[in-house]
Amino acid sequence: MTTTPSEAERRTRPGGLPWPALLALSTAVFITSLTETLPAGVLPGMADSLDVGPGAAGQSVTVYAAGTALTAIPLARATASVPRKPLLLGAMAVFLVANTLTAAAPGYAVLLAARFLAGVAAGLAWAILAGYARRIAPAGSEGRAIAVAMTGIPVALSLGVPAGTLIGEQVGWRAAFGAVSLATLAVLGWIAASVPAVGQPAEGPGGDRPGLRRTLAVPGVAAVLVTVALLVLGHTVVYAYVAPYLRHAGLGPRTDAVLLVFGAASLLSIWGVGRHVDRRPRALMVAGTALFTLATAALAVTGAHPAVWAAAVLWGLGWGGAPTLLQTAAGRAAGRHGAAAADTAQAVLVTLWNAAMALGGVVGGLLLDHAGADAVAAAAAVLGAAALLVVAGGRRHAFPRT
Repeated sequence: MTTTPSEAERRTRPGGLPWPALLALSTAVFITSLTETLPAGVLPGMADSLDVGPGAAGQSVTVYAAGTALTAIPLARATASVPRKPLLLGAMAVFLVANTLTAAAPGYAVLLAARFLAGVAAGLAWAILAGYARRIAPAGSEGRAIAVAMTGIPVALSLGVPAGTLIGEQVGWRAAFGAVSLATLAVLGWIAASVPAVGQPAEGPGGDRPGLRRTLAVPGVAAVLVTVALLVLGHTVVYAYVAPYLRHAGLGPRTDAVLLVFGAASLLSIWGVGRHVDRRPRALMVAGTALFTLATAALAVTGAHPAVWAAAVLWGLGWGGAPTLLQTAAGRAAGRHGAAAADTAQAVLVTLWNAAMALGGVVGGLLLDHAGADAVAAAAAVLGAAALLVVAGGRRHAFPRT
């Protein structure tokens, strides 16, 4: 199936962005990102409540990511003929169930099962969210539309995680996940009311649907995906264990404030990326990766409080726009072979993203337990530097200037 007439009309006519629909998608992104990262803010309380160590509690991030990584591509292929709107509503309904089960989990095993279920829902949602935003935007504004949808990530980090951390400290970590369930219920209604329906993505040249191997062979796609793996692995290694790191640095009681600073800088980053992603994607990608590497290197070499606060700002500035930049780069590179290839690339990106998160949770936990918090930040800096080298070398196809 190709695009429906109503979708084709939206994509070709001039006009502004469909703000109500994009903000609803952004709120769905907020829910997925908050569900994913909330354990970082409530990790000590979660570990104490479940009578496990911080490293074991951190595996709640790992199993979430594993659920997404294992299911994103199979679910994307299995649901290729399903209209996007009911598919997105179904994914968000699973989030509602999973977060409610997390909040009520009587023990560690049930918690991990609920987190895996949430990860499966994320695998389905993330495989279609960026493409959904791109397809309801006017022609020439696809990057801005993705940026608006991806605003949910820094909002989750700047407001959602600190708020969840505060709820966890004052009421308990279970109440924090219960609040996410209530927010998910509201998002379901918003999506149903404001997001237009779209059909299947358009097929590639010649009317075929490019497979995984052909999509990966498109120039630039592999380099974008390698960058995703390196950058997300580096980010997760340190972010999943930011609370233990801050406790090591003497800033444990200020974890919520540090996360707030990080999230506010992320918001500023995605605002800047949203304004310029359609015109200066390469410069933004290089700058963001460099800032992330600098910030994590600073965390590795010193735990001085002023340096930690400054690093939180640089980290947020470097990381906030990364999802938009990477998803836009993957869509543009693969999109030369049609919208179906772009959707396939997005599904692979989601899989790699969450595989890197799963590995990051494991690697970070091992480093924390056996080498200390400074080693966690040092590993993130090394991975950031490697990502920067790939970005620098991808100037022709993966990260071109325009």
